[in-house]
Amino acid sequence: MPTPRDFYEILGVPKDSDQDTIKKAYRKLAMQYHPDRNPGDKASEDKFKEAAGAYEVLSDAQKRAAYDRFGHQAFSGGGGGPQFQNMDDIFSSFGDIFSDFFGAQGGAGGMGGQRQSRTGPRRGADLRYICEIDLEDVLKGLEREIEFDTELNCEVCDGSGAEKGSAAEACTTCRGSGQVVSRQGFFTMATTCPTCRGEGRIIKNKCKSCKGQGRKSTHKKIRVTVPAGVDTGTRLRVTGEGEGGYKNGTAGDLYVELRVREHDIFQREGDHLYAKIQVSYLQALLGAEIEVPVLDGKAQLQVPSCTQPDQILSLKGQGLPSLRSGRRGDIQFEVLVEFPTKLKEEEHQLLSQIAEIKGVSVSHGKAGFWTKKK
Repeated sequence: MPTPRDFYEILGVPKDSDQDTIKKAYRKLAMQYHPDRNPGDKASEDKFKEAAGAYEVLSDAQKRAAYDRFGHQAFSGGGGGPQFQNMDDIFSSFGDIFSDFFGAQGGAGGMGGQRQSRTGPRRGADLRYICEIDLEDVLKGLEREIEFDTELNCEVCDGSGAEKGSAAEACTTCRGSGQVVSRQGFFTMATTCPTCRGEGRIIKNKCKSCKGQGRKSTHKKIRVTVPAGVDTGTRLRVTGEGEGGYKNGTAGDLYVELRVREHDIFQREGDHLYAKIQVSYLQALLGAEIEVPVLDGKAQLQVPSCTQPDQILSLKGQGLPSLRSGRRGDIQFEVLVEFPTKLKEEEHQLLSQIAEIKGVSVSHGKAGFWTKKK
């Protein structure tokens, strides 16, 4: 009788491997030698069974300890060692392993996959709603009524789809499983039952209100509070206002995603606002207090004397509030200096006198330019 191969050698792992390493090694071999990928290959089938036997022992703490101490002798007479009668035993024992790479519905081959029940309560889907607001709304926040269409459980039949006094019956085609399984040798294929469409149950006396669907479309109106300081991309979660649950399952959530419209005057960067203002050349030279726009009205801004073109002047605490702290940012004004296109005779004479005091030579034309004396 040939000596069985070492289980660690079969899986290709060292003896001090942890359970995660052992599981990954077995998954790799199971994928490589799976009968669905090697139809009719007896050698691959034998390696598939051999790997399953090794994993069955090494994945169990007590069996692994006995094997590490006594080797294959620990299971002489079949006491606790690998005991797979056929391929179905392997798929049944390690269904979670195969579902990892064949999908939760059984996927390619349908081996060992666990199908999610469609007959019991299920949570409704989450919904997304795009809400546009103005920059002024960001300053103080607002309440907004929004409207949208969704689906809820039928109130007449409580989501069952069956007429009052009746109930759904188990589908005779799939016997309530929702799937039809066909086998060809080691190949197994699970498909959605064509009779009940995967529900596992058949409704003979359908609810007249929802026509057996258990669901009804509805138009909802709810009020949403938008806090101050939000920005484009901010999502507000409204618990339980999404799609209604199935078979009295919990409702999904509604996510209100905000879009802040562009402003005619201000540009936003975080909590700060940016704008451009025009001042006359005299205001820039002599200084002035001017009225400027802010989001909630007007404010006074000090223009220091000798302000330069493109200089930035700040209005503290007149920006937007922080969503977290509520502290307001600033408004930054870029100064655009406006020069006259034509001077009066008196203006020209006065400016010429200033130029003379400064030692700057000027042209004798009314709209000339200034240059420093050499």
